[in-house]
Amino acid sequence: MERLKYLLAPILLSTLAWPAWAMTYRLPPQDEDLVGKVAMVEVREGETLIDIAREHGLGYNEVVAANPGLDPWVPPTGAEVVLPTRYILPSGPRSGIIINIAEMRLYYYPAPAPDGSGMVMTFPIGIGQEGWDTPLGITRIVSKAEDPPWVVPASVRREHEADGTPLPAVVPPGPDNPLGRHALRLGWTSYLIHGTNKPFGIGMRVSHGCIRMYPEHVERLYHMVKIDTPVWIIDQPVKIGRSGGELFVEAHPPTSQNAPPADHLSTVLAVVDAVTVPEEGDAAREAAHGIATRLTGVPEPVGRLVPPTTTAVDARGWVLQLGAFADGANAARLARELADVGMPVSVMAHDNGLCHVLVGPYAEHSEAMVALEGYRRDSGRDGGEVLPAERPGMLGECVLAGR
Repeated sequence: MERLKYLLAPILLSTLAWPAWAMTYRLPPQDEDLVGKVAMVEVREGETLIDIAREHGLGYNEVVAANPGLDPWVPPTGAEVVLPTRYILPSGPRSGIIINIAEMRLYYYPAPAPDGSGMVMTFPIGIGQEGWDTPLGITRIVSKAEDPPWVVPASVRREHEADGTPLPAVVPPGPDNPLGRHALRLGWTSYLIHGTNKPFGIGMRVSHGCIRMYPEHVERLYHMVKIDTPVWIIDQPVKIGRSGGELFVEAHPPTSQNAPPADHLSTVLAVVDAVTVPEEGDAAREAAHGIATRLTGVPEPVGRLVPPTTTAVDARGWVLQLGAFADGANAARLARELADVGMPVSVMAHDNGLCHVLVGPYAEHSEAMVALEGYRRDSGRDGGEVLPAERPGMLGECVLAGR
């Protein structure tokens, strides 16, 4: 580790040698979303960025994206290389395995310790090549195997026959087996998390849909993960998170299977606008736009978060529920519209995966009803209802939890 010029990362829970290093961090509180710190290293003579990525437990894609001015194959000796070892934890529960396809990174959350503290381990991966996309969704680990034979799918055999490189029906364990020495089978037929005999492909789209890992990483994961561990596979090119009272944005190139909708950036900007302090709104949106354009994969701050309130909604009061959304950014847009016309948008409660846009509270039921009728009249909308104010919550809480 002495070759690092400087290292801002916290002390890792692991003290393994470099080749087996996986980022392992203590889980932050629920209202914090970032782990790790960015580090720097100098290029040694003859090194490529692939060499540096492997040595530091990173994928090729990450190191190249974080160092856009360096030639990946012939970087100048002595040049400084950014090691993008700071991460916004992806959306989803902090348990089991979460795989972010756009990021080409796996996050594993072991079971909490007896005192309730938790850890997160994160590993770079290789994913399905174009035309062999890694599937998205929720599954689980159904079996584990050491030195597994590769039963070659018929579709893969046809592809190789067409290329003049035929494969046998079964590739036995050994150096020519692309599964490596350890495999975790998913609940979807033919899909695995496994090692590889070609580690340079980590951080690239090279597989037939499976998740590839460095051999030393998958061995470590193999011995920790239990059967029935849940696995969430998501495609989240832009992540948003909180740390130290600031909002951070981290952006990666979308994969071809995640051609973003036309309003992809506007959705991100709506969230930024909803949770940063108003006086920094323009600067925060501009910063987020720049991050989503550069696609370096490094989390960057965009602005200060709206301070949390300690004032709970009076449970004896009443609120208007004017919308419930699965997408927190859509909820943020409605909240902004209401705030712009003077409606007291005080909270967004997050429940059962939905963001509820709430206005109020009002001391009396009759007062809330008058406000609801005024909203319907002025907006031309028929929706909304009056509900007891049962739960406090911040606008930013909902947007970030449901992003």
